[in-house]
Amino acid sequence: MKVAGLVLAAGDGSRFGRPKAGVTLGGRALMDLAIESCVRAGLDPVVVVLGAWWPTSMPAAGRQDGDRADIRLVDNPDWATGMASSVRAGLAALQDDPDVDAAVLTLVDTPSVGDAHLRRIASALREGAAAAAATYDGTMRTPAGLTREVWAGVARSVAGDQGARTWLRSHPDLVTAVECADLGSWTDIDTPGDLPD
Repeated sequence: MKVAGLVLAAGDGSRFGRPKAGVTLGGRALMDLAIESCVRAGLDPVVVVLGAWWPTSMPAAGRQDGDRADIRLVDNPDWATGMASSVRAGLAALQDDPDVDAAVLTLVDTPSVGDAHLRRIASALREGAAAAAATYDGTMRTPAGLTREVWAGVARSVAGDQGARTWLRSHPDLVTAVECADLGSWTDIDTPGDLPD
């Protein structure tokens, strides 16, 4: 099963004061950190949905075998309408690649989510789950995984600033919960004060 990475990074970071995809942490852009985690987790290709901010050069990430990773930047012209439009844009971009069987979705502003989290979600999909969601002491968060069979339903159900969460919660019979609390607490970056020291 070929599992892609899907990084949602199109927002303008209204609470942060600027688009978070370009915010640096430890000298690296959050977008680059998210891509690197996807590549280390073996997700291929890595699709990054952008909108309010674009990098000045194509991000580079190498795979463990030394080859250059397949990174695809996708424009979401409707980014201002919320995260749902980015989910739809990313899934539509992957729909055109018949070799991709599933996708693991992650957010650009959650640097606490690393390759171990992404790998666990991908493993659940490879083991037969139609969808999978990371949980932290039972609370559903990101990343989330979706097989191709559910993409259309997810794309139809997302709205506004909600990602796949609404679909995941309304289809518990299809969703495998993947506990990730042992990998560390889930945190996101909403304001400059949320950036780790």
